[in-house]
Amino acid sequence: MNAGQPPYLRIVADIQSRIAGGELRPGDPVPTTRAIMREWGVAMATATKALAALKQEGAIETRPRVGAVVASGRPARSARSIERDRLVRAALRIADTGGLQALSMRAVAAELGVATMTLYRHLDAKAELTQLIADAAFAEIDYPDPPPGWRSHLRVAAQLQWAAYQRHPWLPRLVSITRPVSLPGLLAYGIWTLRALDGLDLDPGTRLHVYATLVNYVRGTAVNIESEVIALLDTGMTSAEWGRARLSVDGPLVAQIAEEGAVVDLDSLFAFGLERLLDGLTVVLDGPGSHR
Repeated sequence: MNAGQPPYLRIVADIQSRIAGGELRPGDPVPTTRAIMREWGVAMATATKALAALKQEGAIETRPRVGAVVASGRPARSARSIERDRLVRAALRIADTGGLQALSMRAVAAELGVATMTLYRHLDAKAELTQLIADAAFAEIDYPDPPPGWRSHLRVAAQLQWAAYQRHPWLPRLVSITRPVSLPGLLAYGIWTLRALDGLDLDPGTRLHVYATLVNYVRGTAVNIESEVIALLDTGMTSAEWGRARLSVDGPLVAQIAEEGAVVDLDSLFAFGLERLLDGLTVVLDGPGSHR
């Protein structure tokens, strides 16, 4: 398997290969979530994401009282899917290097060494491409076993999302709270995060608002990562170094707001704000006076 792929895609490729080779035939049961966990040594969320991707591609289907089986009359993995994987990886490299403004069909075609028009056999529009790279970025997340307690679980979920934005500074611009896109990587994050609220006496609307509030906080803070990366390239200084360099000019003004030596950077701002958000959710999830 290709070690450069996210774990769930490697599982998808392996199962597709078994279908293509006839080891798994139409109607045959495919490995269950737990079987995938054992065979590939991955977490439940990764196994679930692999099965979701196979189902979305049409390689497998769910039958009542049977479970997931190889779909009838479906190819193991179409040339479109294989080519799309290469295309998405190329698009990720371009976005990581030059930001979304550098991403275009022409740029991806040049990266792959093909004519631009050939890409339209695999993608409908640039909008679809940006959705796919956002999903691929979330698919890179390797979910740990969730820690006990909703607060610890949500803290880890926020940190995983924050790390994804640090790897891909363009990603926050593609995450929508009010118009989310249903793709495997994005859905897997939502499913894993919402497990933190299982067992709590919450109505569906409150569960969704808790989840959206957490996602929106992390995303809202992370939109600054891209501009900070650009500023670092332009100035050669971190935000702390830039602040110290500006003291000779802005010192008297800064002194009216903060004492000398007080520093705010994106990581400290994220961590501080996250704990205050969790403090606020304690009132909703545990009731007044609770904290865990």
